[in-house]
Amino acid sequence: QVQLVESGGGLVQAGGSLRLSCEASGRSFSSYTMGWFRQTPGKEREFVSSISWNVGFTDYADSVKGRFTISRDNAKNTVYLEMNSLKPEDTAVYYCAADWIVGGPRTMRNRYDYDYWGQGTQVTVSS
Repeated sequence: QVQLVESGGGLVQAGGSLRLSCEASGRSFSSYTMGWFRQTPGKEREFVSSISWNVGFTDYADSVKGRFTISRDNAKNTVYLEMNSLKPEDTAVYYCAADWIVGGPRTMRNRYDYDYWGQGTQVTVSS
């Protein structure tokens, strides 16, 4: 079992930056692929970014590529999402997700592949 707790959300002006953190409790954090998703009211939860357990692979949605950076510190059981050049359309609840990986490291875009989720943190970007 893994429990995930996000933090770092808030209100920021367009063009600003935020860094989200997701701390995991439980064993073998380093064996989990980690992902960030976001959701706005009335819409499905959408993929933002993912990072493999060995930090060797990262993946980004086209809408955030070049602006967001995912990273992880396995010693601290924490994954981060650095968000720069924020736009009003980035406004959403951001969720951290984890999935135990057997075999080689990989990233994942499908939310249904993740077994564990945090409670979410609100990010609001004003214009």
